[in-house]
Amino acid sequence: MKVLIVRPDGIGDVLLSLPVATQLRRLVPEVRVEFLTSPTVAPMLDHHPDVDAVRTIRLTDPSAELRRAFLQGVDAAVFLKPFRRLMWAAWLARVPIRIATGYRWYSPLANRRIYEHRSEFSKHESEYNVEMLRGLGLSPEKVRPPALFVTEEERTLGASYWANLSNPRVVIHPGGLSARRWRPESYRDLALALAQAGYGVILTGSESEKKQFDADAPSSIPISTRIMNCMGQLSLRQLMAVIANARVVVSGATGPAHMAAALGIPAVSLFDPRRNNLPVRWKPLGTGVLLRPDVPTCDKCIGEACSYWDCLDHFTVDKVAAVIRQVIDVPSALVVHHV
Repeated sequence: MKVLIVRPDGIGDVLLSLPVATQLRRLVPEVRVEFLTSPTVAPMLDHHPDVDAVRTIRLTDPSAELRRAFLQGVDAAVFLKPFRRLMWAAWLARVPIRIATGYRWYSPLANRRIYEHRSEFSKHESEYNVEMLRGLGLSPEKVRPPALFVTEEERTLGASYWANLSNPRVVIHPGGLSARRWRPESYRDLALALAQAGYGVILTGSESEKKQFDADAPSSIPISTRIMNCMGQLSLRQLMAVIANARVVVSGATGPAHMAAALGIPAVSLFDPRRNNLPVRWKPLGTGVLLRPDVPTCDKCIGEACSYWDCLDHFTVDKVAAVIRQVIDVPSALVVHHV
């Protein structure tokens, strides 16, 4: 049986879909597990023992291209997020089993529907994902945290980026797409404070995030020899390898926090207070500390009209640096701190 797991969006979204592949492998003998995801995220799944193949599409691809993604013997497509054009493409491709939520107006494009409101935020995204296996007549098991795999060659390459930097090693990732961000200048000042304290720091992010960071956080302070700015320079696999050699990763509620957890590296994650960013659903499944501002949970960010517009300023550089020291000194299961 060939099952296609459909999740063509962000790094964290795809990573938290991996428990579906792992449980399929355990529950269905001889299953072939494939992923349909974006070309950007696809390399993350390389070398994963529970993923037999990866197909890629962009959501902006022509309909004919989307339809072709569901051909070549797909027996079942599991839509962990109900993208309408993709569900339509699977219907046109006559995929025999099409599993999706039953709560969208286009849900009839699926022939096996799961009725569960993710908007209730009653459990973790990975748990919602494995519940979709009920569409195959399976009883989901307790979720095991997902894992990512780097080769020894990649791990050695990742270590080379740290060769001239001090210990302990800290990755700082100032970017992110899905959540409000801590001020770029705060990330900059954190990097400088850690370097002054003797830490080795690598800054990571995409080319567009680098341009934004450089524009928003100009500094006349010379970058220390204990800081390496790799923003815009690393492929996704190289980023994984750099993280795999770190002691802790600092970021917002974004993909690298989940990557760190899946590579066994503690994360210090800075979450904003929006309801759709609640830790109960989106926390990394690993060790470290999740920081959340001690302000009321909001339905959406309304900008400077909000009385708590400065909510992320609750995370001062000194507080975040202290949490990093705590995580390095005493690694433990993920805890949530309100500050």
